[in-house]
Amino acid sequence: MKTMKWLIKRELWEHKGMVLWAPAVVAGLIALMTLGGLLMGRNVSFGGEGGGKLSVELGGQARDTVVAMIAEFYTLAAMPILVMLGFLVFFYCLGALHDDRRDRSLLFWKSLPVSDLTTVLSKVALALVVLPLVAALVGIILSLAIVLMAGASMALHGLNMFGPVVSSASFYLSPLRLLGLLPVYMLWALPTVGWLLLVSSWARSKVFLWAVGAPLVTAALIAWTNKIFALGMPQGWFMEHIVSRILLGVAPGSWFMFSKVNPQTLVREGENHIQAADLFSASWGTLGNPALWVGVAAGVAMIAGAVWLRRWREEG
Repeated sequence: MKTMKWLIKRELWEHKGMVLWAPAVVAGLIALMTLGGLLMGRNVSFGGEGGGKLSVELGGQARDTVVAMIAEFYTLAAMPILVMLGFLVFFYCLGALHDDRRDRSLLFWKSLPVSDLTTVLSKVALALVVLPLVAALVGIILSLAIVLMAGASMALHGLNMFGPVVSSASFYLSPLRLLGLLPVYMLWALPTVGWLLLVSSWARSKVFLWAVGAPLVTAALIAWTNKIFALGMPQGWFMEHIVSRILLGVAPGSWFMFSKVNPQTLVREGENHIQAADLFSASWGTLGNPALWVGVAAGVAMIAGAVWLRRWREEG
């Protein structure tokens, strides 16, 4: 356990810019742009006479609806950070094992009393645990900062929305739901992480082309063969169930696409929008999909292949 801890610290030290600084910088830029937008909106007032300003009536039921929406969905402000998470995990895994061989540092790490299995698992832990956790925490801090700025701006314009928002239970449940989705993300992302690590441990060069080009070319060849020889294979099956799973699994929320969840089925009767609690429940509900566990098994097998290749791969 202590060895794994130090290996993860090593990965953090080597990829601090990707793991910590990239999400923090993007979050800072979003916060600055939000602040700038709020300052530019100083000519807006809420309720009553505008006095030369743009007046927006917001009271009664409309006010309660806005409060509920803010309290329930304010963590959507973290969406850019979560989108960036998919790219960070993808490119980290692509270079995780290849870079060690390219700069010959593999020889140094192999001289230490650390097994290949432990080394590869430390990289899996960074991709599936540390990176998503950091992105989620940065996203939550960003969301809270935006709520604070928006609440202060509304108060200056004559409307107290901050008090009702922070007194809502949803305000405290929203970040917990975001953190609670991390296990779902880890399981659905495992096939992609396994595939990228396998390619990273095998390819001598052009890792991106091998990781992305090989599945796409294979899908095109299968579609061409199916059409030419009239094999009767389902159109797009390989692309939908294989290629998309090994390339798009690191995208947060991809489980809705893989499980073919219809958003309309999540809208409660009498409501006109999806509740955050229903999205959370539907996400965890995808764990009952057999395709998930087939992908998990495939991901574990590919990680095992990456361990074997790291142990025996030799550069010419």
